Amino acid sequence: MKLVTAIIKPFKLDDVREALAELGVHGLTVTEVRGFGRQKGQTEIYRGAEYTVSFIAKIRVETVVADERVPDIIQAITETARTGRIGDGKIMVTNVEQMVRIRTGETGEGAL
Repeated sequence: MKLVTAIIKPFKLDDVREALAELGVHGLTVTEVRGFGRQKGQTEIYRGAEYTVSFIAKIRVETVVADERVPDIIQAITETARTGRIGDGKIMVTNVEQMVRIRTGETGEGAL
């Protein structure tokens, strides 16, 4: 099993959720996060004054999937979250050693 974590722009969340639902992804965790990458924040103008926003609002989407589904999940997220502009985000894939469904006690992929 793999944990797929994507950091995306907030307005792309619905598109990503729909794409993952079409692939049969049944569970997502979505968190509002703030951070920066290469763009190191952004400069904005408010009432004529310029100021720098150091941390940009992003959305972190996480799901655990079977190993063989990872390429399809990555492709779906990439295609739906891409705008072609700086700050589109990142996708990270990490190993999940064990998973337990609390309600039933199921373990492994049965807990998905």
